[in-house]
Amino acid sequence: MLPTGKKLGGAPLNVALRAQSLGNNTKVISAIGNDEIGNEIIDKMKAHSANLNHIQVSKNFGTSVVLVHLNNKGSASYEIKMPCAWDDIQLLEKDIEVVKNSDAFIYGSLVARSSTSRKTLFDLLAESKFNVFDVNLRPPHFSLETLNSLMKPADFIKFNDDEIVEICANMGQLNKPLEECIRFIANSTNTAQICVTLGEKGAVLFTDNEFIYNKGYKITVADTVGAGDSFLATIVSKLLNGSSPQEAIDRACAIGAIVASKNGANPVVSTDDIEEVMQK
Repeated sequence: MLPTGKKLGGAPLNVALRAQSLGNNTKVISAIGNDEIGNEIIDKMKAHSANLNHIQVSKNFGTSVVLVHLNNKGSASYEIKMPCAWDDIQLLEKDIEVVKNSDAFIYGSLVARSSTSRKTLFDLLAESKFNVFDVNLRPPHFSLETLNSLMKPADFIKFNDDEIVEICANMGQLNKPLEECIRFIANSTNTAQICVTLGEKGAVLFTDNEFIYNKGYKITVADTVGAGDSFLATIVSKLLNGSSPQEAIDRACAIGAIVASKNGANPVVSTDDIEEVMQK
């Protein structure tokens, strides 16, 4: 629920829709309530040609509603209602099979706030080939213990700059340079690839024991909702499809910037938009 009205969103769906727009076959495991707003979400997902086969209908809770607040720079903060349908994701055989047969399984920390969905997530993590952890620190919906247990099975972790600093501080690494924080997380969680978004300053990717940078692209921010999700979808897609790390991070930063320049989490991004931003 943005100041401008209702928008389809939620980090996993945002990532999936952007990955799909890049030519990937994506599926979302989640849940809605048996209510009007849940039906609205299904209609909007159909309009995006999204796969609906793994969207459960919770018998216990209503569809999730998130109040989005924007500051004068367009940066978003979130009020996430609890409990809601995606706190009640059940472990289904068809979800186990789709995770087993996927090139990547992308998951966030927010879903682990409830015992039901947390158990389902860990059961699915045990079946996947390549785990991509999208850290979403949304107070009060996380704990250091849970974050640690979610980082350890990850092959790729994506943070924003505030998130990695906060987590490292909680792990005893106070006031350390960013690169030192990244190496600390990589070593302590045995994670080969780590990416940190830096807002208008771009992003850094740690892979093959080296750092790859993009310094960002100049745009006028409308709102930042979904920009990090589009970034993640793009960088994972490019890396899995054989792009170089530099090409992957450059493209991801460009698409993330374009999304921040438009309203809502899932705007259309054209090839012309991307080329124009990257040429700047």
